[in-house]
Amino acid sequence: MLSSLRIFAVNHKKMSRLHINDMYSSKIRASLKRLKPHVPLGRNYSSLPGLIGNDIKSLHSIINPPIAKIRNIGIMAHIDAGKTTTTERILYYSGYTRSLGDVDDGDTVTDFMAQERERGITIQSAAVTFDWKGYRVNLIDTPGHVDFTLEVERCLRVLDGAVAVFDASAGVEAQTLTVWRQADKHKIPRICFLNKMDKTGASFNYAVESIRQKLKAKPLLLQLPIGEAKTFKGVVDVVADLDDEFAELVLGEFSENFDLLPAEKLQTAIHRVTLAQTAVPVLCGSALKNKGVQPLLDAITMYLPSPEECNYEFLQWYKGDLCALAFKVLHDKQRGPLVFMRIYSGMIKPQLAIHNINGNCTERISRLLLPFADQHVEIPSLTAGNIALTVGLKHTATGDTLVSSKSSALAAARQAEREGEKKHRQNSEAERLLLAGVEIPEPVFFCTIEPPSASKQPDLDHALKCLQREDPSLKVRLDPDSGQTVLCGMGELHIEIIHDRIKREYGLETYLGPLQVAYRETILNSVRATDTLDRTLGDKRHLVTVEVEAKPIEASPGAPVIEYADSVSEDIWKASQEAIENGIHSACLQGPLLGSPIQDVAITLHSLIIHPGTSSTMISACVSRCVQKALKKAEKQVLEPLMNLEVTVTRDYLSPVLADLAQRRGNIQEIQTRQDNRVVIGFVPLAEIMGYSTVLRTLTSGSAAFALELSNYQAMSPQDQSTLLSRRSGLT
Repeated sequence: MLSSLRIFAVNHKKMSRLHINDMYSSKIRASLKRLKPHVPLGRNYSSLPGLIGNDIKSLHSIINPPIAKIRNIGIMAHIDAGKTTTTERILYYSGYTRSLGDVDDGDTVTDFMAQERERGITIQSAAVTFDWKGYRVNLIDTPGHVDFTLEVERCLRVLDGAVAVFDASAGVEAQTLTVWRQADKHKIPRICFLNKMDKTGASFNYAVESIRQKLKAKPLLLQLPIGEAKTFKGVVDVVADLDDEFAELVLGEFSENFDLLPAEKLQTAIHRVTLAQTAVPVLCGSALKNKGVQPLLDAITMYLPSPEECNYEFLQWYKGDLCALAFKVLHDKQRGPLVFMRIYSGMIKPQLAIHNINGNCTERISRLLLPFADQHVEIPSLTAGNIALTVGLKHTATGDTLVSSKSSALAAARQAEREGEKKHRQNSEAERLLLAGVEIPEPVFFCTIEPPSASKQPDLDHALKCLQREDPSLKVRLDPDSGQTVLCGMGELHIEIIHDRIKREYGLETYLGPLQVAYRETILNSVRATDTLDRTLGDKRHLVTVEVEAKPIEASPGAPVIEYADSVSEDIWKASQEAIENGIHSACLQGPLLGSPIQDVAITLHSLIIHPGTSSTMISACVSRCVQKALKKAEKQVLEPLMNLEVTVTRDYLSPVLADLAQRRGNIQEIQTRQDNRVVIGFVPLAEIMGYSTVLRTLTSGSAAFALELSNYQAMSPQDQSTLLSRRSGLT
């Protein structure tokens, strides 16, 4: 890619080698200004390199390319950084579309849902398969809105590399940080594309510095822009500092004449540091103005890893047998559930029976497709390293591990266990490797949903069941008091989209209740409680006596910590462990104040006396009642979700925005300067931020933008808690 090294040496001897640290020097800037935009960069791109004659490329050309030629990548970024436009240009230049789609016109390939085209945002991740210069690229365009973070998470789980897209005028933004952390978690090599270099306020230096400062990454500059904002003409390739191996090569073999350094050596070195994640290659351009897109495609194929370069430890258990992960489910009206899966080993064919480890069931694939956004091409088989779309799997859900047979799964589990014993590991880790799925965040909003009539309730239940399989971050539960169906989601937009989809896709005009915040509860002191349950059913007596202690602990956001005191016989509690723990978990689902889940609590069992013949259901019921009694006796505290808030606003409107946040119990951490704008960073309770987008638009004449992300749950002040409880009980 950087064969321009030779061109620099010929045309500008002083610029034979550019160092990453030199980018800020005025000398290079002056030299670059003297470069004419038509200086050849060692590449010769026609307007449509992918097209042969006047035909759109056929995906039937290469069905199973060699694994070394496959790239599974995702495009990730903050909302409005230009991910979908970049994807659209990639498809155009690789020869799979005749016209350039536009997000504003609502005719892009990957944003195919009506809700996406109306709002101009990506909601569902869309998979696109295409070829570029002999490489097969499976590309996934992911959402940038915080409400759809799970979409990004489950796609990163199955990708080998990623392209992080940045708005060159804004640099690193709130959601950029979130998706970058997700990529760090999955150890995914990435390259950066500084998009919108033609936008007013675009600054290459600022964007690169924000990557260095905020993401704590080392930028490896492969290009510099010719001009910025209105003067942006194109990009020029540069050579940056790489690793020691490359330095030795240059200083040793090619120290006399840099011109003789082969481009392949340079590409190999960049590929090496990208995979080691010691640096992040940085490219720039403008997707909307069609600048820098083909070099980005070259970089994807040259620097991001192939599936065989990624180390997946669980593959050794399968020894070439089928192992695939279902990472997304869509519902098609004609074909039923469509399951996206990443094939890690083995091969998939139509009519193949596969075993679902998570669901412990065997299903048959009826058809196999290659995904092209909302268009699909039927294929006869697909091998390891690819992303496939299957028809016919009725019970498979997101995060399920799919193998060739139950015996194959058992053999893999035994192999994992043997390896675990050799390395002194716990079996649970072997299981985790075997069933590596997706972590699903807890919902923060909920509201009731009602069908137009009681006769339509089964239809609503069916629609919600289908939507839950597609979107695991959507939770549905029944309110035990009112019998109403309750939707739990990640934010206002998330619930609004679900409501809209039920109407459009399932023809149901449902009614939503007011949005409510998902609070949590905890206790502030230790308490003990005793309870006895004595029932006679038929001729059988069920008698249980339980003593438990509930005490507060630090940071246990999930299920309660369960402990057994030494005074309880191990034989007794082990025989009834499942019943005891079911009782404790059910008691902690609804707290005594608001009926919200209990967190940061440890439950200790001090005494358990069971009459012979007592059923496990009675033991559970008694334990549950005893725990509830203890929680009621304790001093109680409501915890509310606290959000990280980032507001980008012009200097003129900063004061009214800060005044409004102060009224919303906001806690401002810092105010940063981003070009001509101010970025307000702080925390604000979720309950105070509902409907904030409308208020912010009014305050700033539509010029401000904001991003929210759940930070943690924090204790409410006594005054705020009292107000909330009064409002909930109908006193205010």
